[in-house]
Parts: sequence; C-alpha cells; structure tokens
Amino acid sequence: MLSIHTKFLIVDDIANKQIQIKPILKDMGFLNVDEANGGQIALQKLLSDDFDFIISSWYMSAMDGLTVLRKIRAVEKLNKVPVLMVAAEIKKKDILDAVQAGADGILTRPFTATVLSEKLGLIARNHINQVS
Repeated sequence: MLSIHTKFLIVDDIANKQIQIKPILKDMGFLNVDEANGGQIALQKLLSDDFDFIISSWYMSAMDGLTVLRKIRAVEKLNKVPVLMVAAEIKKKDILDAVQAGADGILTRPFTATVLSEKLGLIARNHINQVS
C-alpha cells in the first residue's frame, strides 16, 4: 500500500510538467518524490536507487515514455515497480501498447489531485493483489 514513505520518481523532459505533479504528491503527504529530466536519466536513477512508484510522461523527445516503460520492464530489479503513464492525449492504440508493455495505469492531463490519488490507490491495490 501507499504510505508517506513511498518513494516516487517522476519522469518528464519538460520541467513544468514535473512541477505540476510533484507538489500534488507533496500535498497528498508523500515525502519522497524525485524527478528525472528524460528517460535516460530516469533509467540511471532507477538502476542506482530504489523507487516504489514511477510516474512517467508519455511524450518525451529523446526517449518516449513507452520506450522507458519497456526498458524498465526488461530489468529484473525494476519489472515489478508500478508505472503510471501520463499524457495530454492518448489514442486507443497507445493504451493497448502501454498495457502490453506493462503499464499499471494511464492518466490524461490535465488532472486533479483527487483523480491522481484515486489512480495511485487503484494501482497500489492491484499491485498488492498481483504480488499476493
């Protein structure tokens, strides 16, 4: 389950989108929120540290979120970490691709703190059920 100690990594290559999510998580009471400016930096951080939850933008320039997700799922240490994909616009094919690649949830921007909280809670509950 999620707790104030849940360690999040927010992955995006546009800083203002990171800023949008980080304060929401902080307002929700989460104390450990880190950021990665792009997919390559995210992968480096994920391999060198332990995170409980990843929130990744879908559309990034150097490495898109789907590629980041596939790389995360290919690493044994990371393949069980919940990943929430976030995008301004998502097509049906994108949803299918994300699910097949191992995304735990998809959220469209803009969203409210309530919607984010509900989505995180749902993913956490589903994750616990899969592990049990």
